[in-house]
This record gives sequence, structure tokens and C-alpha cells, in this order.
Amino acid sequence: MGYFKKKTDPVSDRAKSLNAEIAVLEAQIRKLTTDLDQTEPPPRLRSTAVPQAQPSANSPFSANREPIFEKVDQRRLKTENEAKGLLENHRDLGVRKFDPASVWKRFLDYFRGPPPANPKLLNYLAAGSIQGLRPLRYEKRIARYRLLFLSLCLFFALWIIIELIRRH
Repeated sequence: MGYFKKKTDPVSDRAKSLNAEIAVLEAQIRKLTTDLDQTEPPPRLRSTAVPQAQPSANSPFSANREPIFEKVDQRRLKTENEAKGLLENHRDLGVRKFDPASVWKRFLDYFRGPPPANPKLLNYLAAGSIQGLRPLRYEKRIARYRLLFLSLCLFFALWIIIELIRRH
């Protein structure tokens, strides 16, 4: 009888097994690094009797190499028409002119919420990929039907009140 036994959590069981595997792998890594350290050959000693190889004259690392200068196109990056188009949108003091479209966009952005911090989680919630949670579209449908039902009830209540007032 298992009445007084605590149910095992599958997540914690999996975590324990993964921790055991990690410990085994760390032990193998330690063993391999000690084997590698023991079998590493001693460093070679440089001979002072023979001079070391000097870099060749045509090597890219030679010290007496002349610098190479590239020609740069000195034409203006912006044409006069592009500069004039930028200046048309500014006043004499450098302040931008009143732009109704950008004002309207800023006004609408004020009423929108900030972008989600975790868009991937939002996608999971919308698709219903998380077990135990209903999809967001299902929740929206329930809220929509509830709103329609309450609107119809309000409409019929107002209609009944108006009919009672009209009869008297």
C-alpha cells in the first residue's frame, strides 16, 4: 500500500540522473587531463650554437617595408539634391517642421502597450503549446461570446424598459 508514500517528481528524478551523468563525465575529463599532462613531452630547448632564422625581405612582417597608400575617391558622398531635401524639412534654426503623420503615429503608440519582453513565450501561450493552459485564441473566443451575450441581454433589458415606458 502506498498511501503514506510521497509521489516521485519526474523532473527531479531526471535532474538527479543528469547530475549523475555530469559527475561521471567530469571524472572522465579529470582522468584524461591527468593522463595528458603525464604523457606530454618535455619542451624542446633552443640551441644557441645555430642562429635563429631571420624573416625574409619579402615577408609581410619585415620591418623595412614601405607603407602602401590607396587612392580614395574625394567626391562628395551626398549630392546637392539629397542635401536640399533634408534642409526642406527643417526650419532655419534646425528644428523639424510640424509633421501631422508622425504626431498621429506617436499618439497611437502612446496607447499601445510596450513590446513583450519574451516573444517566444507569447507564441507558446497563443498556440497552446504549454500543457495545462488553454490556447489564447480559445480564451479570446470565450471572452468574445461573453461580450456578445451580455450585449444582447443589455439590449433586451433596454427594449423592455422602453416598451414599458411607451405603454404608460
